[in-house]
Amino acid sequence: MASITSLGVGSGLDLNSIVTQLVALERRPLSQMQTQASTLNTKVSLYGKINSHFSTLQTASNKLNDSTFWQKSAVSSSDTAAVSVSGNTGAAVGNYAVVVQNLAGSQTVAANTSVSAATDLVGAGTMSLQLGSWDNGQTTFSPKSGTSASAITVTATDTLETLRDKINAASAGVSASLVSDANGVRLSLRSDASGKENGFRLSAVDNDGQLGDSAGLSRFAFDPPAGTTGMLQRQAALNANLTVNNIGVESASNDVTGVIDGVTLTLRKESPTTTVNISAVRDREAIAAGIKTFAEAYSALAGYLNEQTKYNADAKTGGPLQGDSAATGLQSQLRSVLNLSSSASSMFARLSDMGLEAQRNGTLTINQTKLDKALTNLPELQKALTNSDTLTPANDGFARRYAKLATQVLGVDGTVTTRTQGLQKLISKNGEDQTRLNDRVEAFQKRLVAQYTAMDANVAKLNALSSYVTQQIAQMNRSTS
Repeated sequence: MASITSLGVGSGLDLNSIVTQLVALERRPLSQMQTQASTLNTKVSLYGKINSHFSTLQTASNKLNDSTFWQKSAVSSSDTAAVSVSGNTGAAVGNYAVVVQNLAGSQTVAANTSVSAATDLVGAGTMSLQLGSWDNGQTTFSPKSGTSASAITVTATDTLETLRDKINAASAGVSASLVSDANGVRLSLRSDASGKENGFRLSAVDNDGQLGDSAGLSRFAFDPPAGTTGMLQRQAALNANLTVNNIGVESASNDVTGVIDGVTLTLRKESPTTTVNISAVRDREAIAAGIKTFAEAYSALAGYLNEQTKYNADAKTGGPLQGDSAATGLQSQLRSVLNLSSSASSMFARLSDMGLEAQRNGTLTINQTKLDKALTNLPELQKALTNSDTLTPANDGFARRYAKLATQVLGVDGTVTTRTQGLQKLISKNGEDQTRLNDRVEAFQKRLVAQYTAMDANVAKLNALSSYVTQQIAQMNRSTS
């Protein structure tokens, strides 16, 4: 807005002050508009928090309404040093007796003789590495279905180190390593996976034409039927053998799945004379935690609405949303669902029956004794919270009702959405009104300045004329005298 600098020069009046005060009077409604805009923005922010609280309640309710939530199981073992357990949502409830006859093992072989250093040459030729299973006497080898032999070419410049690296590079399901002892360095091979079918045969064609000697490549082969046994078997490839409720089970891995629904048994040591008891029960602690999360989400929402809409008699001030019909309407909806009993369960007609007790400020507290008792009857508790009946809403569970309420409130035409949009429109209109008022005040000031400038000029002329007339009269008086 243009500044006023020279008004009153001609007239001697304080026209700047006059114009400034008149413009301030004209602009006075702008302060009220700005206050209204601040209030509207505050309400938009508050409704954003209400939206967030309803979303949290919706999430907590939907978690309870998920049928898999009620299938959570807690699985335990009486001897985790022998058999440890892990379970998922679908773990079958029950008790199981497990006896471990033997663990699964990976075939392991090591060179019968050592070499002085890892850089010693090993001899030239070709080797063939194949996964499969051996019979008990190691007279017959059966290749594993779906696998093929890996060929390894060894040159005259290869050392024990490079032979190890070539075996590992073949990615044939067998890992090679070097082990040093007091006599030197030995080559050792081990199956990557346990189980009888994951044994292996390492055959060799030695360029020196001698199989089984102590100088050529064949000394690092393991192929008993071919007579090349420079590598000795230290551990046979074995399947794990166990019984579950006296039913024999065989597994290629020590992680046994599929025997007990939803439970993985990890075999850690043999216990042929000891029974390990495995127990799978409904995870009441997880269910209790979900119910508490639901109660906390409800309380956060109800407490927030109460705080924003209440009147403080001591301070004689109201909350930012006091008298806001949309906010008080949301409070009424929350309370009506809370106070309306449900026919879903014959044992838990109200939330208070299961230990969720309403307080004067609308929040919920947990009566742990009641909740613990309710958790002993999970089928009825589940119905009381999650039952759904499209024909008879009175049969809906409480979590189902609040999930529906949250979906309705947060929807495109829901209370929170439409109220927020309405407030944003008012903010936009307020901004337009402020712009119009500023434009009007700007024009008003320009008009005042123009009018007072003209007046100032006329007063200056009149003052000049008055001064001239006064001088002439004075001169005439002197002449007459």
